[in-house]
Amino acid sequence: MLARVIGAGVAGLCAAYALARKGVDVEIVERESAPGLGCSRFAGGMIAPWCELESAEPLVATLGEEALDFWSRELGVATVAGSLVVAPARERAELADFARRTRNFDSLDAKDIAALEPDLAGRFDAALFFRQEAHLDPRAALVALTGRLAQLPNVTLHFQQHAGGLATIPDWTIDCRGFAARDALSGLRGVKGEMLILRSDEISLARPIRMLHPRRPVYVVPRGEGLFMVGATMIENEERARVTARSVVELVNSAFAVHPAFAEAEIVETGSDLRPAFADNLPRLLKRGRTLYINGLYRHGFLLAPALARRTAEVVVNDGYFPEVMDADSDQRAAAGCERDDVADAARRTGI
Repeated sequence: MLARVIGAGVAGLCAAYALARKGVDVEIVERESAPGLGCSRFAGGMIAPWCELESAEPLVATLGEEALDFWSRELGVATVAGSLVVAPARERAELADFARRTRNFDSLDAKDIAALEPDLAGRFDAALFFRQEAHLDPRAALVALTGRLAQLPNVTLHFQQHAGGLATIPDWTIDCRGFAARDALSGLRGVKGEMLILRSDEISLARPIRMLHPRRPVYVVPRGEGLFMVGATMIENEERARVTARSVVELVNSAFAVHPAFAEAEIVETGSDLRPAFADNLPRLLKRGRTLYINGLYRHGFLLAPALARRTAEVVVNDGYFPEVMDADSDQRAAAGCERDDVADAARRTGI
C-alpha cells in the first residue's frame, strides 16, 4: 500500500511517521525546499495540554496529552520542565480565572517562583505551575523527525515537488497542506500569528512563561543559547507575511513586563504566518474517498499532530473511525456515533 502525504509541516511529517511505522509505503511531497517552512516554523513549541484548557475545548487537552509521550520519549526532542503561568499583581483575577478553567497544576507563592526560576525572583507573587508539560524548538524537532523518516526504507521524500508531477499512483492521499487546502475545504479560515525571537544573555529561563493580561497576554519560550521565542498575536485576518510595528511593540512591552532585561534584547527574527482553523477551532480528520484531510489544528499544531497522525494511520490500515475528529458538528461532535454514510452529510452542512 502506498500513501502520499502532501505537505511536510508538523501534521504531514507526523502522519508520514505514523503510517510508515504501520508498514505503509509513504511518499512525502513538499513544494518548499525543506520541511517545516510554513506556519510550523513560527510555532511556539509548547506541549501544554492542560494550559490550553483556558481557552480551548477539552478535546484539545485530551488529544494533546498524546503529544507529550511522542515528542519527549519517542523522538526525544522535548524538554519536560513544566509551564509557569504568572500575572502582574494587579491582574490576580486573571490568574484565578485561569486556574478555574484548567487542571493539573500546583499553586506557587513568591518563594516558590524564585526557587523554580531564580531570574523571576521578586517579580511575581503568585503563579500556577503545570509540571508535566513540555516544550521544544519546532525547527529542530522537525529536522529530527525528517531525519528519522529518511532512515526508514519505506519512506521517500520529495522536496520542491508538486504531487501532480509524480508518476506513482497512491492508494491513499493524506492532505496536510494547512491553509493552502482551502481550495478543497471551504470552511477553513486563516488566523494570523506574529512572533519574535529575542537574544539576551541577561536572563535565563528553564521553561515557558505565560504572563496573563486582559489585553496583551504573552508567552516566552526558551530556545537555548540565550534565545527566546516571544508570542504570539492572534489576528482574524489572512495576511500571511507582514509583521506590524504595533505587534512588535506590544510583544516587546509584554516581554519587558516578564523581565526588564528583554528591553535590551536583540531582535533576532520576526515571523508571521496563518494558522489554519475551522469555525470551532477544533481539528478535523476528514475522509473523502481515498483522501484524508488533516487540518484545522489552529494554534495547536505540535500539540495535536501526533494524535491526528495516529488516527490517520488507523483509518488507512484498519479502516478506523474516530468521531471526535471525523465528525463535523461543532457542538462537541454531535454527529458522533451516526452511520458512516451520514458523516459526509454532516461535514457538508458545516461547509467543510
